[in-house]
Amino acid sequence: MWGVIKSVLAAFLGVQKDQQRRADFEHGSAAAFIVVGVVMTAVLVGVIAMVAILAAR
Repeated sequence: MWGVIKSVLAAFLGVQKDQQRRADFEHGSAAAFIVVGVVMTAVLVGVIAMVAILAAR
């Protein structure tokens, strides 16, 4: 699972190597990447919302 999280983080930042991306598509479970991506997106939106709320004070 840690490998999926690292891969999704790298994809979010746009720094994933082509070789790693290919390995993910060949050996990884699409469902795992989708779930981790959705959760990480929700966390990112939550952090941005919290920063906006704190900045508006």
